[in-house]
Amino acid sequence: MFSAMTLPFPIRSPCPPGACDCQRDRLLETPGADLRVLRLTRQEERRLLDRLENIRSLEDLQHMQERMYELLGLRVEIAPGHNEVRSMRGIAIQVLEQPGLCRKLRQSIPAAIRRGLEKHPEIAYRLLDSHDLLRDAW
Repeated sequence: MFSAMTLPFPIRSPCPPGACDCQRDRLLETPGADLRVLRLTRQEERRLLDRLENIRSLEDLQHMQERMYELLGLRVEIAPGHNEVRSMRGIAIQVLEQPGLCRKLRQSIPAAIRRGLEKHPEIAYRLLDSHDLLRDAW
């Protein structure tokens, strides 16, 4: 069992009581738990959100998804929504729940990705095309 004082890396500070459902303390008490997500300090969170907001291509976005999983254990799923896609809101972006991941961050990551897609709509078009949704549009 690790305490916050014995971890070999800085970890996220606790959320105010009752403000979050991240189960940070329970995660720290669980032997053998995956603590990677706790490496996402508030400063690192800002860097991540800024990076997601400034994606340059679909490959860049996919690379960020891979790196978030490798470094933090975060799984982010991005796909066209079930209904017609008329705006960036029609693209389903889901951060899968996991112990230690704050509710606020689960909402901030999709919002940052949407802002990035709005800045570069060609990425959204490539995403839709990769799911074969634009095959008849040309």
